Amino acid sequence: MDFNFTEEQSMLRDTVASYLQDNYDFDKRRKAISSDAGRDPAVWSAFANELGILGAPFSEELGGLGGDAIENMIVMEEFGKALVVEPYLGTVVIGGGFLKHSGHAGAADLIGGIIGGETIFAFAYAEPQARYTWHDLKTTAKKDGAGYVINGHKAVVVGAPWATHLIVTARTGGGQREESGVSVFIVEKNAKGVTTRDYPTVDGQRASEVYFENVSVGADALIGQEGAALPLVNKVIDEATAALCAEAVGAMRQLHTGTLEYAKQRKQFGTAIANFQVLQHRMVDMFMNVEQSVSMTYMATIKVTDDAERAKAVSAAKVQIGKACKFVGQNAIQIHGGMGMTDELAIGHYFKRATMIEGLFGSVDHHLRRYETLSFGKAA
Repeated sequence: MDFNFTEEQSMLRDTVASYLQDNYDFDKRRKAISSDAGRDPAVWSAFANELGILGAPFSEELGGLGGDAIENMIVMEEFGKALVVEPYLGTVVIGGGFLKHSGHAGAADLIGGIIGGETIFAFAYAEPQARYTWHDLKTTAKKDGAGYVINGHKAVVVGAPWATHLIVTARTGGGQREESGVSVFIVEKNAKGVTTRDYPTVDGQRASEVYFENVSVGADALIGQEGAALPLVNKVIDEATAALCAEAVGAMRQLHTGTLEYAKQRKQFGTAIANFQVLQHRMVDMFMNVEQSVSMTYMATIKVTDDAERAKAVSAAKVQIGKACKFVGQNAIQIHGGMGMTDELAIGHYFKRATMIEGLFGSVDHHLRRYETLSFGKAA
């Protein structure tokens, strides 16, 4: 199998890497996440207008670059290297994914807004009782004439403080944990009845608790088929998980590289600690975990468009990524010593992001059980 990137894909990687190196170093990022906004809107504008990368996975007919999941992987890996907090995952990968796959009547206009940087999505899917069961929903959407009325609470909606629109999973029928009866809606964040409680997360992102109280939406807010949207939700979350794995690879590369550089400089007993054989072995193990994660992420990205293979490939990759994030991150901190957790040192920020990625869209245990079920039937 050919794992080489095309000329256009290599140019995309170089473009993103070059911009981030010049405009998004660690100090600028720290300043941005410490601001009231929690980000620098000028960076998002540059992604849209200077680099054009918000159109990377969209067809040329929609104004995009004609890419797919591989382009998302390239962008997300570079974002992982620079710890970018901008809402590419929620907007381009997830929002764009729902619009592309659902056949929504307004998809072209909304995707145009994404590409232009005006439309920002956040995915409101998680509920306090649900853990990783996407169809465990207390949020309801009841028919009201031609439209719907939404009521419920969504937890830890990453990127919601910056969003113009929310993608909301809600139950239009069936019991709380039934797979049927799940629907997906686009809701404007400033719609009457939507309230949020915003807060920073440990890894520098911003999130919200989102509450819906008698929020009225039109029939055009429905994405996909009413009551039968769970397969669409699973597909988009798998695509987002593959992209998240790529971000993790970028972060782990920096964790390993930063640790190696520090070990060459830090001296004990008159010699660099990089000369200590036990630490050499540890850093080789870190490198091997990163490279295995690269291979698994490539596999998941290639298979994410194959509905027959997608779920198993993504779960296998997320298991490897979750284990590697923990191993690489914890060893990076240990080799740096206590200073590795200080706010002034970048390595601690990478560790926090890697730790958050480990649990997002499913922990190691969750994906192991899912892989077992997909492979052998009911999990033991």
